[in-house]
Amino acid sequence: MDKSVLIQKYSGEHQAFDVNKLINSLRRSRADEDIVQDIARKVQEQIEEGMTTKKIYQLAFKMLKAKSRVSASKYKLKKALMELGPTGFPFEKLVGKLLAHEGFATKVGVIVQGNCVQHEIDVIALKDNDHYMIECKYHSHQGRFCNVKTPLYIQSRFLDVEKQWEQKKDHESKLHKGGVYTNTRFTTDAIQYGTCVGLLLTSWDYPNGNGLKERIDKSGLHPLTALTTMTNAEKTKLLDQGIVLCKELHENPALLEQIGIDKKRHEKILEDSEALCKST
Repeated sequence: MDKSVLIQKYSGEHQAFDVNKLINSLRRSRADEDIVQDIARKVQEQIEEGMTTKKIYQLAFKMLKAKSRVSASKYKLKKALMELGPTGFPFEKLVGKLLAHEGFATKVGVIVQGNCVQHEIDVIALKDNDHYMIECKYHSHQGRFCNVKTPLYIQSRFLDVEKQWEQKKDHESKLHKGGVYTNTRFTTDAIQYGTCVGLLLTSWDYPNGNGLKERIDKSGLHPLTALTTMTNAEKTKLLDQGIVLCKELHENPALLEQIGIDKKRHEKILEDSEALCKST
């Protein structure tokens, strides 16, 4: 396949198709290497000028699902995060659970008094002397990035809250930090500003090697929207009840019956949920 064949990204930009990018994304699914190579070859054979990255993903996902449901669930992690909507609250809960898994005491959706005004904080995380105020920016479309306006806004809110925190007992030695978590990506300016003022920045693939995709894979805290064995309507029922993780399904199988899923389907759903709970 000639690498000069142009494909269309979610942003509308065009770029040369690179089969190595497809192979690397498939390897994230932990599928066997022979399956990865076979799917990459078959997809490559179907690439046409102007084909969208969405169509390429759909081709690869369909082939992978036929080989392994669990690998397909891991492969669709980015899409699964975008399916947590339409509100951003399930994403906030996921971020809270991810930080809790990493040893923080967390609270989600908290009203905090700042020095000047009250603020609704998405996630407050506390561990030892680290005290974090996290804002979660959720997007349901891949083309939406967090630009510099977001960290500018979060930093101003954080500074107001920090003034109040510093007046609290036992907070003299604590490290107070603001942060932004997004399920998509930051623009270059957003990273430059956020880094300059000391904000914690986490996106799908930032910081390099420690973004959401790596941390979710390592922890086994996959969103239930990654499951290929449930319908979107069934997933929505669980999300509406505040259930966001495969781990929660695995630990409480009765949830499936509560939302009206036939018992015949329980085994496959719980089997996949258990497999996705395993950290890598």
